[in-house]
Amino acid sequence: MATIKGIIGRKAELEVLDTVFKSSKSEFVILYGRRRVGKTFLINRRFGAHFTFRITAMAKATMKQQLVNFQATFNAMADATMPLQTTPANWFAAFQSLIKWAEADKRSRKVLFFDELPWFDTHGSDFLTALEHFWNSWASYRSDVLLIGCGSAASWMINQLIHNHGGLHNRITERIGLQPFTLAETESFLKEKGGVYDRYQLLELYMAMGGIPYYLENIQVNRSVAQNIDRMFFSTNGLLSTEYNDLYRSLFNNPTKHIAIVEALAQKAKGLTRKELLLATKLTDGGTTTNVLEELEQSGFIRRYFPFKKGKRDAFFQLIDPFTLFYITFVKDARASGQGAWLAQMNSPQWQAWSGYAFEYLCRYHIQGIKKQLGISGIYTEISAWRSQNSVNGAQIDLIIDRNDRVINICEMKFSIKPYTITKSYAANLRHKLTTFRTETGTDKTLFLTLITAFGLKENDYSKQLVNDALTMEALFE
Repeated sequence: MATIKGIIGRKAELEVLDTVFKSSKSEFVILYGRRRVGKTFLINRRFGAHFTFRITAMAKATMKQQLVNFQATFNAMADATMPLQTTPANWFAAFQSLIKWAEADKRSRKVLFFDELPWFDTHGSDFLTALEHFWNSWASYRSDVLLIGCGSAASWMINQLIHNHGGLHNRITERIGLQPFTLAETESFLKEKGGVYDRYQLLELYMAMGGIPYYLENIQVNRSVAQNIDRMFFSTNGLLSTEYNDLYRSLFNNPTKHIAIVEALAQKAKGLTRKELLLATKLTDGGTTTNVLEELEQSGFIRRYFPFKKGKRDAFFQLIDPFTLFYITFVKDARASGQGAWLAQMNSPQWQAWSGYAFEYLCRYHIQGIKKQLGISGIYTEISAWRSQNSVNGAQIDLIIDRNDRVINICEMKFSIKPYTITKSYAANLRHKLTTFRTETGTDKTLFLTLITAFGLKENDYSKQLVNDALTMEALFE
């Protein structure tokens, strides 16, 4: 389908939405993703004039308040044609009223949109049961219904809908996990706003706040990236100065454990095993901690990864949300505030450690661009990391591209504000990594050393001898 004005990227998502809208059967679509990622905006722009019914739940409201909201929304949509004179007694009654209104709608496709769906499911409300009945007894028997459920609480959306073991088991026809913008999409978004930032500045901006459209919308393009970071993070009324707590509280009912985990992971760039994480957070080893980890993973704040050729028991957990990492590192307990606060941090040891971690995340998130630059887009690969079992004189590799053509790319990611120079000591370290990796893993594949930097490598004897591929930040914008 053609692109829609005002929407940057989202090509695959728009294709799915276009397909279900044109479908010859009823469709039940769920859309989930972290707060501020643009879920509601996408649905509203795509279906603007096509809604039969559209409602947004209220945060932390009671069932009665949600039903009053339903009545008010219904009457506004029905335009006095068949208004609800009284508030529905329960969600079963509310859905019966919706059925009558939808059946009266003469359009060939009846688009029903429930935004922030998890908030409707208050304690004792039986909302989910009523939704099941609505779909199974009416909507699924028709051919003209497009039901869309949207929510930021990814864990609820996945566990209660996708993994539902009751009446909604296998009833979801399409699911869309909306991701933050890529660097290329961020660049396009800011260009639409009139921004003329170079790609290094875009890297810096993305490393601070990620590709969250709502955050990017607040960028003032007549100011530098550093000025925007100062204003948004370090000023008293900055948009992101209080976002950290608001973000986690909006997604999780009791976010104390979630915050403890991300703050522990923020201190360890390479990630922690479950055992190490429990030790760092003092959390108990049980189902509650498992659920918290799953919720954070499903919501896109952390990732669980398995070292090269290892299984589930060897899993590591790693913080991958740029905003969270930046906030914990520089804002949470910051003394500096106001104009110039961010520039004062530049090139400090804290900045050096953070920039390396954040750049590594960017590389992993944009792995398709890296594969394209390497000319291996069409080759099956497995992405992993590796840590030596030898505690003395060991080694660690943060990005491994294991290819099906008997080659393994050993990727080193180095962030700097000028072409990176491989020194004698670093060259020795690289040789040690390659040797240790081959010895401990026993692989007989060819090893290609790949250096990924912002501005490339300064050529010297070490780079010529060791490096098979040297990529710049341009690969991340593919």
